[in-house]
Amino acid sequence: MDIEAVKGFLLGLQDRIVARLTDLDGKVFLRDAWERPQGGGGVTRLLEDGGVFERAGVGFSHVFGPGLPPSASAARPELAGRSFQALGLSLVLHPRNPHVPTVHLNVRFFVAEKSGAAPAWWFGGGMDLTPYYLATQDAVHFHRTCKAALVPFGADLYPRFKKWCDGYFYLKHRQEPRGIGGIFFDDLNQPDFDTCFRLMQSVGEHFLPAYIPIVERRLDMAYGERERAFQACRRGRYVEFNLVYDRGTLFGLQSGGRTESILMSLPPVVSWRYDWKPEPGSAEARLYTELLVAKDWAD
Repeated sequence: MDIEAVKGFLLGLQDRIVARLTDLDGKVFLRDAWERPQGGGGVTRLLEDGGVFERAGVGFSHVFGPGLPPSASAARPELAGRSFQALGLSLVLHPRNPHVPTVHLNVRFFVAEKSGAAPAWWFGGGMDLTPYYLATQDAVHFHRTCKAALVPFGADLYPRFKKWCDGYFYLKHRQEPRGIGGIFFDDLNQPDFDTCFRLMQSVGEHFLPAYIPIVERRLDMAYGERERAFQACRRGRYVEFNLVYDRGTLFGLQSGGRTESILMSLPPVVSWRYDWKPEPGSAEARLYTELLVAKDWAD
């Protein structure tokens, strides 16, 4: 187990992603280093009101404390009360153009320790895509890149992690998925540290190839008030998921993390319209009938 190697990779990945997004957008990211009173800290990189992104947040954190928060020990109650270290990189990009999807990436590493016992460690993470308008080409590309990240580690991983993602990013109270999914995994500690670390690295390194071609393909598509209104309405679903279900948000708040950095994932412009439904046969309706349904996009 090499915590410093994980930290070095995550900080390097943050720098590479921010550099590429800066080239794409043209606006420089704010760099905000912060410390957590209970232990640890992080570096938040944020862009707002850019040419491409209304908000783009890429955050690194390394926090530690005397007891795991409930959200981190829910699946492993035997670890409750152990001291912990948590390292992670998390990003959410909210583009201005409704034809460009919102995207999320998270890669993380946990260590839980107790005197007289071997440390428990595990990796988690994944990425998922939230489009507003139908673009089958984009869905196929995103999922095929996610699959490519996992193939070297076993043919069974992509279908398993895709199914996990579909189940996780689901709004139970609305009975609909947040987007078209991607991959999601947690509690990964087999067969050994080195293999799990390489898998996490592969997921992180495949993010830019998965997403940037989609942005470049859709960036200059025309849109108007109708498309922006639909984007704001669908962003409301994103907010609902992050505040009600997202384990990363819950962990950050329960562990006394920095609120601004935790909630930078929320979109800057959002709306809720009472009992709104798309017009049958419209471009907006196609999101529900053709995208927000379970499909084997990579195939």
